[in-house]
Amino acid sequence: MKQLTKAEEEVMQILWQLQKCNVAAVINELPEPKPAYNTVSTIVRILESKGFVDHEQEGKGYLYYPVVQKSDYSNQSINKLVDGYFQGSFKSMVSFFMKKNDMSLSELETILNEIRKEE
Repeated sequence: MKQLTKAEEEVMQILWQLQKCNVAAVINELPEPKPAYNTVSTIVRILESKGFVDHEQEGKGYLYYPVVQKSDYSNQSINKLVDGYFQGSFKSMVSFFMKKNDMSLSELETILNEIRKEE
């Protein structure tokens, strides 16, 4: 799966939220200052060429929808982060976040309980 730029990821977040929409609806969800219509349209077409988005015709325009699940992209992104910065060790990543973010023991216990539920 290809990596997304920051702008592409921002548009994908909106498409995952709305599920099916036109470019104008994406723009409405973006923060101020709003980008130009052509800019967002170009990003959506790039996402389509990367295989993240598809479209269907609606009148003279198009409705775009995600074809890659958010969970699939999130999983791939996390794995890339762990591989690139923590030599593939989730233990090292958790340790890093505990030290750098002053994670409390109760927060760590909550995370461990969530992991145990998934097993």
